[in-house]
Amino acid sequence: MKKAILMVVILSAFMLSACSLSEEVNHSLEYANEIKKQLDTLSSFAEEAPQLLEDAALSPEARKELESQLNELKTNIIDFNKIEVPSLAESIHEQLIVKNQALLDELNKVVENGNVVLDRIENTQIFNTINDVISLLNRIENLGL
Repeated sequence: MKKAILMVVILSAFMLSACSLSEEVNHSLEYANEIKKQLDTLSSFAEEAPQLLEDAALSPEARKELESQLNELKTNIIDFNKIEVPSLAESIHEQLIVKNQALLDELNKVVENGNVVLDRIENTQIFNTINDVISLLNRIENLGL
């Protein structure tokens, strides 16, 4: 009888640890997907922004598009900072949050009351900070999560 109870306890412990491992793998996959989305978003913005800036100087419609993209980028960064992080990536994610906050600070310098102040963009480090964030995102992606 004791052996049967012991076997049930051992089997239960094994099943619980397997479920925990499965949850961690699923969580890591979800995090990897979020990393990929954020990487794509920032890369796309960095690629399109120079032309958008040029166009925004000449066209009110392009300025509105730039404002929209900057506000959307800010929202994406804020949402990304709130995601749940697997234990394997906690340390590097903290670095990413610091870089994201620096990027938000830079974005806030150029957006006043929801409107882009084009003159301020030239005096910011937005693109350098975006490249720093992209570099960190690539490092996280290379962890193989």
